[in-house]
Amino acid sequence: MEDSLPLHVCNVHPLSIFINRSHALVHSIALALLFYFRASFFLFQDPKTKATPVLPWLLVFASELVLSFIWLLGTAYRWRPVTRTVFPERLPEDDKLPAIDVFIFTVDPDKEPTLKVMNTVLSALALDYPAEKLHVYVSDDGGSPITFHSMKEAWRFARWWLPFCERYRIKTRCPEAYLSASKDDDEDFGNSEFIRERKKIEERYEMFKESMTEVEERVKLGDNSRITSQDHPSVIEVIKDDSDETIQIDQPKMPLLVYVAREKRPSLPHHFKAGALNVLQRVSSVISNSPYILVLDCDMYCNDPTSARQAMCFHLDPKISTSLAFVQFPQKFHNVCKNDIYDTQLRSCYAVMWPGLDGLQGPVLSGTGFYIKRVALCGSFILEDIDLTELKQSFGASNELIKSLRGNYKPDVINGPLGLLKETQLLASCSYEHDTKWGKEVGFLYNSVAEDFLTGFILQCKGLISIYCDPLRPQFLGSGTTKLNDLMIQGMRWSSGLVEVGFSKFCPLIYGPPRMSLLESMCYAELTFFPFYFLPLWCFATIPQLCLLNGIPLYPKVSSSYFVIFLFIFLSALAKHLQEILLTGGSFLTLINEQRIWMMKSVTFHLYGSLDGIMKSIGMREANFVPTNKVVDEEQIKLYQMGKFDFQISNMFLVPMVALIILNMASFVGGLVRVIYVGHWDNMFVQVFISLYILLINFPIIEGMIIRKDKGSVQLSVTLLSAMFSTIFLLVGSIILNS
Repeated sequence: MEDSLPLHVCNVHPLSIFINRSHALVHSIALALLFYFRASFFLFQDPKTKATPVLPWLLVFASELVLSFIWLLGTAYRWRPVTRTVFPERLPEDDKLPAIDVFIFTVDPDKEPTLKVMNTVLSALALDYPAEKLHVYVSDDGGSPITFHSMKEAWRFARWWLPFCERYRIKTRCPEAYLSASKDDDEDFGNSEFIRERKKIEERYEMFKESMTEVEERVKLGDNSRITSQDHPSVIEVIKDDSDETIQIDQPKMPLLVYVAREKRPSLPHHFKAGALNVLQRVSSVISNSPYILVLDCDMYCNDPTSARQAMCFHLDPKISTSLAFVQFPQKFHNVCKNDIYDTQLRSCYAVMWPGLDGLQGPVLSGTGFYIKRVALCGSFILEDIDLTELKQSFGASNELIKSLRGNYKPDVINGPLGLLKETQLLASCSYEHDTKWGKEVGFLYNSVAEDFLTGFILQCKGLISIYCDPLRPQFLGSGTTKLNDLMIQGMRWSSGLVEVGFSKFCPLIYGPPRMSLLESMCYAELTFFPFYFLPLWCFATIPQLCLLNGIPLYPKVSSSYFVIFLFIFLSALAKHLQEILLTGGSFLTLINEQRIWMMKSVTFHLYGSLDGIMKSIGMREANFVPTNKVVDEEQIKLYQMGKFDFQISNMFLVPMVALIILNMASFVGGLVRVIYVGHWDNMFVQVFISLYILLINFPIIEGMIIRKDKGSVQLSVTLLSAMFSTIFLLVGSIILNS
């Protein structure tokens, strides 16, 4: 009877669907009326009697078209949102579960603290899954001896940590998170044995941290001049404990832990994270060759040990398993405060967009926290009748790798010949992929720094689906970006990668529709063109303000029936945004924060990222990748928790924001004076309101310029430079409009 019960249930929400589709219809009608109003300026007015210059009107109209186009693409997310419920207790016995390889990636111990990385490793080793079927691989792309030796220390501590977690059914299996928390859901505080064991673990963890410090000091004192993050040989080693220390008599079996540093040379491309993913895929194929792979960023620890079992509820469902490529869990963060001024939690993505995608063909591959089927990454090259020569042309010259493509391949590196470990070094060499289809048709794709987005898109274009699973308890928790400068750098990289896809042969609006549903293609296209919000945002922050100071109306009079259309569109968009926020646990303050950060992102890193992506697409720039800084700055954290922006960021990001604020301040004051003394309040109301709205939403920037005197305030030199740019724009713009 139990075998007939479903492993998961898909929950459709008819009321949400009705509200979303009704809103889309009504909002679309209002937009059509707005377009008619704009077009009538060109079609039905005598050019000789037009009071408004054509150029600003045309720019505003084009911006409204771009804004509406991106909004229209985004309606696809809201067409059929669903949620999922899983029943891991209905899975088969442990001996029938498939094996899993865990891939964890780190690059730079200076930006990604090694202790944090090792906590992620320990949480992965402690997953609630049969130890003999769990294999953890750590990709050290910087080839740092610190990471290598720290993994040995982590392995020693794991021999104490894993039995403790298993014996007392600990849910939070990241040691740092567990030991720093005041309470864990499954602790028995009345049990004296448990209290003693926890005390031992705390002592062991302190010893582990001390050993990590000693490792860093020892490595820094050594001679590492021959090894750099961009120039080092491949190193693959199965981590073992060579000490004679006795842990306990009933020591349970441990998962496999493997250190992998692929070869990197300055003269050869390494393709950033996608290249590291493909190296781990090859190396793991000849070591464990598990049919499923969990991918984690170095700071994204396993917060719930049952994530593997929850993912298997989908992968082992015979109704969907043949077409299922991956199961995606949301990215959630342990360091996000309630007043999330930077929208670090990406609420809209994981609470609105991904559930909407799940109701179509499935969510986007999101870089971390996903269980992917290994064969899905092998293209169409694993059929039994494919010639061996063709397989080698696709996968490379390794015979062991070719053997691993067959389902009955059982590698045994630990007890096997030394030559097999040497084979892994070949697979991790930087020349192995030469004249193969790695990164083109096999593995994670190299056409963009947004390798996850592109790879997931191509998998779904092949007819595969994905699943979004968002349980009540977060399965993975990471360190969210709580520093404005890091947010800008990270966002520029994302924007560049997405735009790069949009300007390639894989543009979702062209490549997608013949291969997937139109709605799914629209969702991918919305993400691809989302950075182009910079076009309308820059226009709305400058052109109406310039025209206001010069007495040129761009919007209908308050007494006009068309004013109601503009008012309705504005309120409709805000109301829908607020409704989604409230339904996902947010508040009105969340609305203000998200509106503000959307404006900030659009005029800064979306602009730079879009330009970077376009230039890379036409061959004017080479791809680059800057890892996000994970080091904690205590002063900056205090500012974030107080809800204050840290404006100690690069001038390339700060000057545009401050310049636009100064421009809108001048426009608002000048516009009010003009309306009071010259009149035409009816004509200019909307333009005055736009400046006021921008100033109110972005008040923290004004506060940083004028009121705050702390370390995170806007420097006077930045304010003066921004004021100069604003003045030049107003002078040049006024000359053009009045010429």
